Amino acid sequence: MPVSSAILELSRLQKDLLQLATPHEQLRFLVDSVSEVVDTDVCTLYLTDEEGNMNLMASHGLDQTGPVSIPASKGLVGLVAKNKHPINVARANAHPNFFYVEGTAEERFGSFCGVPLVRYGRIIGVLVVQRIEAVELSAEDEGFLVTLSSQLAHIVADIPNALRGDFVNQYHHGVKGSSGIGIGIGILCDHGDLFSVPDEPCDDIEEAVGQWHSLLARVISQLESEESSLSIQVSESVRGIFNTYASLLRDPALMTKVEEEIQRNNWLPGALRTTVKHFAEMFESMEDPYMRARAEDIHHLGNKLYAAHTGGSNVLMDISNIDRVILIGQEVSVSDIATVPSEKLAGIICFAGSGLSHTAVLANALGVPAVMGVDTLKHLRIREKFIVDGNSGLIVRYPNDMLSEEFQRLINEEEELKHKLSSLRDLPAITPDGHVVHLLTNSGLLADLSPGLRHGAQGIGLYRTEIPFMIRDSLPSEEEQLQVYQQVFDTYKYKPVYMRTLDIGGDKQLPYFPIRGEQNPAMGWRGIRFTLDNYQVMMTQLRAMLRAAGTESDLHILLPMVSSSEELNSSIELLQDAQEQLLNEGYPFKKPKLGVMIEVPAAISLLPFWSSRIDFISIGSNDLSQYLLALDRNNAQVANRYDQLHPAVLQEIQRIFQLARTYDLKVSLCGEMASDPMAVILLVGMGFDTLSMSATKLPKIKYLLRNLPWRIAESLLQQCLQVDNVQDIRTLLKRSMKHLKLTELLN
Repeated sequence: MPVSSAILELSRLQKDLLQLATPHEQLRFLVDSVSEVVDTDVCTLYLTDEEGNMNLMASHGLDQTGPVSIPASKGLVGLVAKNKHPINVARANAHPNFFYVEGTAEERFGSFCGVPLVRYGRIIGVLVVQRIEAVELSAEDEGFLVTLSSQLAHIVADIPNALRGDFVNQYHHGVKGSSGIGIGIGILCDHGDLFSVPDEPCDDIEEAVGQWHSLLARVISQLESEESSLSIQVSESVRGIFNTYASLLRDPALMTKVEEEIQRNNWLPGALRTTVKHFAEMFESMEDPYMRARAEDIHHLGNKLYAAHTGGSNVLMDISNIDRVILIGQEVSVSDIATVPSEKLAGIICFAGSGLSHTAVLANALGVPAVMGVDTLKHLRIREKFIVDGNSGLIVRYPNDMLSEEFQRLINEEEELKHKLSSLRDLPAITPDGHVVHLLTNSGLLADLSPGLRHGAQGIGLYRTEIPFMIRDSLPSEEEQLQVYQQVFDTYKYKPVYMRTLDIGGDKQLPYFPIRGEQNPAMGWRGIRFTLDNYQVMMTQLRAMLRAAGTESDLHILLPMVSSSEELNSSIELLQDAQEQLLNEGYPFKKPKLGVMIEVPAAISLLPFWSSRIDFISIGSNDLSQYLLALDRNNAQVANRYDQLHPAVLQEIQRIFQLARTYDLKVSLCGEMASDPMAVILLVGMGFDTLSMSATKLPKIKYLLRNLPWRIAESLLQQCLQVDNVQDIRTLLKRSMKHLKLTELLN
């Protein structure tokens, strides 16, 4: 390269380089540009660490599936650094100092030219260019690199070596599945995907139907075996999950649908795929995250059936020499989890899924950190290290030692906190100055029941009854609903159970009762509107609830989406009819308590009129916040504006509480606010004495309450009610939690 051209290129490179915002962008631009200017196939930049090792920071043209580090003084790169002098050779692999780096495929390249980066006499790194052709770099091009390296040393000297390029400390965000932090070696769970199966003609329909029945029996037996392998660890929770799976497999709707597809001349794998897709799409189309998560259960079972049919194995690679295992997969199944001893399982990473899937439920029951919905990780290597942060929905790929040590410190702190919290299970949730709060749990699956008790739940504050209706091809009978509800009451004997009547319609449609043509389903034919228009559906459900509760259980019936007195009056009449029928039929029961969900803003103003007709109210903070703010928290374009500590939301919840107190109505809150420590401070300040949340959040909220004087919560509430900016509210609460030494609860 002529001297004049080299000067111009150097000037351009420096100017463009300094305009880039981040070190990674600068280094990527540098290696790409140098490779183009010098006309080489490869350009790589190494920086030295405190031990003298050369760490690859950026590369153009070299394969790189993970971090690359060349030990001090090793190889041609090490020799350049040691001598602080360029090396320019035609055949690199013939040099006595050649050092092959696995995973880079550098054997494809013949030539090597490396120049040192030196600043104030200290070696900073090495810039290397290579060509496939075994020819030395020209003297002009070598001179250009030497000149460039002297300037480059001043630019890259301040880049933290801990970065070690794009392949160290890679952060990937997902959804919180199970709280906690885990560090371990990633193991990929890949047993084939049913959804990739094509349709094929069925050679023998009768034989295929027989194979289907045999397959069902075999997989049910496998589930029983896998359950027993986990039963010692969390027997009741695991039993609930496996029972749910077994119930799905025994459901006539599933069996019939597969048979129908086979009768349509589709081979068994294709019939199975079509059936699973049918039921999964039914749930995936729903906006309610709890209902949407049920699609994952269908996926899991479908893949399990397919693996059993094809002879696929759920056994993972040998993990005998791995101390801590991170399971990774599109949808890590319960069967995968069952294959890993609990003392080895450090975390779970799912490319799909949500915090409400059975994988997350089981991870919570086992106390294993889990992150769901992470983008697919490419180029996974054997025995790759990961950090799973279930507290924030974050994973770290290729963590360096410094970051690993920091997360290990957090793990140690969490263990200390868990030890503190475990001792609180049977203690009351009472503030230091005597304000008592009843902590209940939310549920909807039989598998959700036991974790609540294990964490000290004093009852169920919200039991969603939709599941038995949505996994079938017809309405469940009174007897079928009775069996489900009886298990709930048996588990929470003598404790309050708030059962919400069917909240169906809009985004949560029944496959056998579709609602079409609604432009705005959230404000359409749903909740109490749907059930009152389908009298027999609600009557059957109320009868099943009353019979299941009997004379000893503490049943609270909760009406969803009530927005008018006509809806409430009709519901009361229907409940009275159900009680009269059961009385005439000789079924024993006691009168239940009746309440309404406050989630439609219109209900707030009607509370004075309703107070003599109901026993309690329950605030559904999720829907109420969405309707008050006119924001869909599942809409990516506006979700960042959704915050339940919005001043308008706080003002309305305060008004609801004051109305309930004025009219002597018991009031509880069952949305996500109940599990947010900052929100709980304000709720307690208002005077709330009943909160309902997911089971895993109970210990932290109890710990918060036992260390939060009510007078301080009340003072903070008054301050926040004078603020019109949600960020200022959160800043004030964070500062207060720090003063109270409760910052550990913010994770």
